Amino acid sequence: MLGMIKNSLFGSVETWPWQILSKGGKGEVSYEERACEGGKFATVEVTDKPVDEALREAMPKVMKYVGGTNDKGIGMGMTVPISFAVFPSADGSLQKKLKVWFRIPNEFQSDPPAPSDDSIKIEDREGITVYSTQFGGYAKATDYVAHAAELRATLEGTATCRSDFYFCTGYDPPMKPYGRRNEVWLVKSNE
Repeated sequence: MLGMIKNSLFGSVETWPWQILSKGGKGEVSYEERACEGGKFATVEVTDKPVDEALREAMPKVMKYVGGTNDKGIGMGMTVPISFAVFPSADGSLQKKLKVWFRIPNEFQSDPPAPSDDSIKIEDREGITVYSTQFGGYAKATDYVAHAAELRATLEGTATCRSDFYFCTGYDPPMKPYGRRNEVWLVKSNE
């Protein structure tokens, strides 16, 4: 636990590499189209729980792994944003399923420490192109759903996005009270 706290307060922070391809917006909604690098990710999947509850279960596991609860016993530093995939139902509400994706810092990409917790998996993920919109505050599932719907409406007729999942992201530690940054990423469809 001490490693996790030390890492989040004093560890290095690296940004997930991406390139901005374009910017746009309509009304009050602005967005960026980004090409995000792939790589190795530490993942945790939680099912049968509402998203907010599932996130409270999954995030400490990822933070402990990053903070040194791994086979090498080393804190890796943070990569932001931390993203989690959510899976919408036909009506836009979220299914009871969540998958946290933490991009392993560049220094450890070639040989990431093995997790001590069996629920954490190391996965290779291809690069993706996303449409991203940003908002502040302490985000809950309802905030992500609302911003995803706004972004989808803004992109209607100009871009095709996957409808089976999208990413919710956060950049800040829980103890940061102001100036928080959250985003919704709709994944560009390859159709």
